[in-house]
Amino acid sequence: MKSFGRMFASSLAMCVAALLLGCPAVQAQNPNFHNAPASAKEMKNPYGDQRLASEKQLYHLRCARCHGENGEGSGNIPALASGRAQSASDGELFWYITKGDVNNGMPAWSTLPRQQRWQIVTYLRVLGGSNPGSPRVRTSPAEAAAAGVKAPLPKAPFTDYRFEKPGKIRKVALKDLPAAFATTSAGNGPQLVPRPKDAWPQVLPGFKVELYASGLDDPRQIRTAPNGDFFVTESHTGNVRVFRGVTPEGKLEQEEIFATGLNRPFGVNFYPPGPNPQWIYIGNTDSIVRFPYQNGDLKARGRAQHIANVPGGDGHWTRDIQFTPDGKKMFVSVGSASNIDDPDTTPAEQNRADVLEFNPDGSAMRVYAYGIRNCVGMAINSKTGELWCSVNERDALGDNLVPDYITHVQEGGFYGWPWWYMGGHQDPRHHGKHPELKDKVITPDVILHPHNASLGITFYDGKQFPAEYEGDIFAAEHGSWNRSVRVGYELIRVPLHQAGHASGEYEDFMTGFVVDNGHVWGRPVGVAVAPDGSLLVTDDGSKSIWRVSYAGK
Repeated sequence: MKSFGRMFASSLAMCVAALLLGCPAVQAQNPNFHNAPASAKEMKNPYGDQRLASEKQLYHLRCARCHGENGEGSGNIPALASGRAQSASDGELFWYITKGDVNNGMPAWSTLPRQQRWQIVTYLRVLGGSNPGSPRVRTSPAEAAAAGVKAPLPKAPFTDYRFEKPGKIRKVALKDLPAAFATTSAGNGPQLVPRPKDAWPQVLPGFKVELYASGLDDPRQIRTAPNGDFFVTESHTGNVRVFRGVTPEGKLEQEEIFATGLNRPFGVNFYPPGPNPQWIYIGNTDSIVRFPYQNGDLKARGRAQHIANVPGGDGHWTRDIQFTPDGKKMFVSVGSASNIDDPDTTPAEQNRADVLEFNPDGSAMRVYAYGIRNCVGMAINSKTGELWCSVNERDALGDNLVPDYITHVQEGGFYGWPWWYMGGHQDPRHHGKHPELKDKVITPDVILHPHNASLGITFYDGKQFPAEYEGDIFAAEHGSWNRSVRVGYELIRVPLHQAGHASGEYEDFMTGFVVDNGHVWGRPVGVAVAPDGSLLVTDDGSKSIWRVSYAGK
């Protein structure tokens, strides 16, 4: 067997434009993985549960010339999709890429950005899809598309993109959950493509979808100001935009950039609650800031004021903001830094996978609820005053585990991550840990499809839709990557039956963003209710905002 040091050196030394070297002779294999220290083996990949479009490009630029586009190897150059590369731990691979080995012809790549080094490790696991412990498969869009066509019918209550249709009611119960690792854990990230000529979001008869705005840059959270303006965070550019009005054609009337220079902004909200706010609060990935604000402002009337620090760094980066109806407390959602890292032993997880509570001035921080892996979107139920979360659960336990969910959030409540999930199921990767917490795990109100990637939510307080929609939840499902046949990529409705409480079911409401199992053209992120009762939905796939209105019977 050839040395992984030699094969990886060839890929990284030969294929980087700055070091266009040949692939020299391969040396003998070391008995250990290049004498990596024990500490390297224990390192966790902070990007291992994320799929970024740049992973494949990094591999293509730095590795594929020697090792092949699919890691198959060639001649005396070993494969990366199998063999020694796949038997090494993520940490050992990262250590070796970083430190290098001059004697083996492997340069040190410590100057390559840390995230890119980890992304190369992640993509090696993609190539080694059948390897136990990191079984990611089918990264080629063509292969994924073919797999989707050939896939057998999903077993109820689970589904996939082929069967998502407006009006379809779904309900997942605890009894429906499979055993962990019942299937391999897929790496089927979507390839974004332009919207096909005849593609358009699909809704039930009587509803209509219009393109409200387009050409945006990573539009994420959207919130309606008390005066009816719409504030949208563009996380990639660090901007907050404000949109005003709706033309008879369903288009915006006016648009401005409200603020710039923010650090991956996501959450946005207005304080104090009510018709006359004095501040607009923004959730950066590492802080909460606020700007002085009065109804109708299209530009920030002052500089950002720092309110509070929140955990930043690697992992889930969105920070949403909500205020209690009386304005006395502020909630901030902070996702985990990882997939399943144990907070007991991982300092980076401190005050993460939590909903944090502050005074509105940023003081008196405490953990309000915990064990919530990634509460992306939050909303307040005006009927009950309860806080609700839309949650991304953990990955890599199989196609149909673990379900994402939407739930009300109890003060002091524990929702399971990372040791438990869904009412006392233990994650086998933490076997035997924290048995005392098993009976404390809160089962969510609404169990969604696994890997839906549920993001923004809102309660429908408009009057345009039929009366049975009053008070219901609408939630944006960004779509799966950790599933062999994709699911999500839709807007769903959660009926609350005019009582403020869920009974567990949800409904496909707006679909049509998937081309096939390898390609999608849209990915819903946030949803807000307009003053006229229509819905506005941000879509960071097509970089658009869609408007859903009702005019039929």
